[in-house]
Amino acid sequence: MVDYSQILVSKSDGIATITLNRPDKLNAYTRTMQGEIVEAMDDIDADDSVRAVIFTGAGERAFCAGADLTPEGGGHVFSDPNEVEDLSDPTVRDGGGQLTLRLFQSKKPLISACNGVAVGVGATMQLAMDIRLASETARYGFVFARRGIVPEACSSWFLPKIVGISQALEWCYTGRIFDASTAQEAGLVRSVHAADELIPAAVDLAREIADNTSAISVAMTRAMMWRLSAQEHPMDAHRVDSKAIYRLSRADDAKEGIASFLEKRAPQYPGKVSEDMPDFFPWWEEPDYR
Repeated sequence: MVDYSQILVSKSDGIATITLNRPDKLNAYTRTMQGEIVEAMDDIDADDSVRAVIFTGAGERAFCAGADLTPEGGGHVFSDPNEVEDLSDPTVRDGGGQLTLRLFQSKKPLISACNGVAVGVGATMQLAMDIRLASETARYGFVFARRGIVPEACSSWFLPKIVGISQALEWCYTGRIFDASTAQEAGLVRSVHAADELIPAAVDLAREIADNTSAISVAMTRAMMWRLSAQEHPMDAHRVDSKAIYRLSRADDAKEGIASFLEKRAPQYPGKVSEDMPDFFPWWEEPDYR
């Protein structure tokens, strides 16, 4: 196991947990943290024993209180003294967006267990996660307009898809901080829990996925839902659906799924995401896909 400096990573019985680990700084986001999460995700995606991933924050006060704006933050855009004229320069790229793009590429389902304050990138990084749970102490804020900037981390793509354009605009226009119950009412979070029940609830959800489903089916479903829901016509979904059903229905996981159902037993799916994905995956990288 890699010894990270700003996150903790644990794996147990098919579930990986990534904990943002700067509690004395309210788990504020840095370039170091970004790189460590990406490295951890690369390892998790390659590990067939991991079936689901839970994200949370260390301590009792915060999930992530946004970007670390101090020198310790390590070259955040606000404090970077180097200025370039060419906006295509790699140094211009938003670090939060680089993280959410990596989360978007995940082959494993991602569950957020938001245990406290989540503002700025602390809120936007969770948008690329599939299911969001919150503690009663969670607070969210898309505060960018109050800092003179704009929503980052690809949130202009993610947030309207999750809560609708009007709610997304209101939260981003005002930059207000809102509580977990408001987040739940708007559909940002799936459920709200007492602080000591948050992680157990996330583990129960991850356990349900890990114990009952095919890893290949889940990886394909994640890729299809995130990508195909943004297409202009359902025919785009139909093309991928048809290929996926055809290939997967003839694979060993489908045989096991049917056999376990008929035999009334728990399934033991043999397929591995690392080597048994359908031959047309990832379809979106094919030159003729569009």
